Amino acid sequence: MLENYFPILVFLFVAGGLGAAMLAGSYFLGFKRPDAEKESQYECGFSPAERIRIRFDVRYYLLAILFIVFDIEAAFMFPWAVAFRDIGFIGFVEMMLFLLVLLVGYAYAWKKGALEWE
Repeated sequence: MLENYFPILVFLFVAGGLGAAMLAGSYFLGFKRPDAEKESQYECGFSPAERIRIRFDVRYYLLAILFIVFDIEAAFMFPWAVAFRDIGFIGFVEMMLFLLVLLVGYAYAWKKGALEWE
């Protein structure tokens, strides 16, 4: 049984070795001539308008987390839709419960004002 996985193991070692060789080659053979312009910040061709380390509003992070949650929902719905005929009524009920939990979370976030940006 393990001999079936040997080609995969060889492939992983070869891929890891090639990746490490390319990184090492670029590190040791690459040009290293840092100057003030290369080390400076870059903002669309202009000097930076503000400090580098500015504080973001918490609402930005909350909105990003909500986006990730609903993006994962879409990622779960695609395989469910593909296998819908095979999983039957039980799979349908489970997905509806999953969507109901997400809908409750969405309503809660909306009620708390997490989706407003002002």
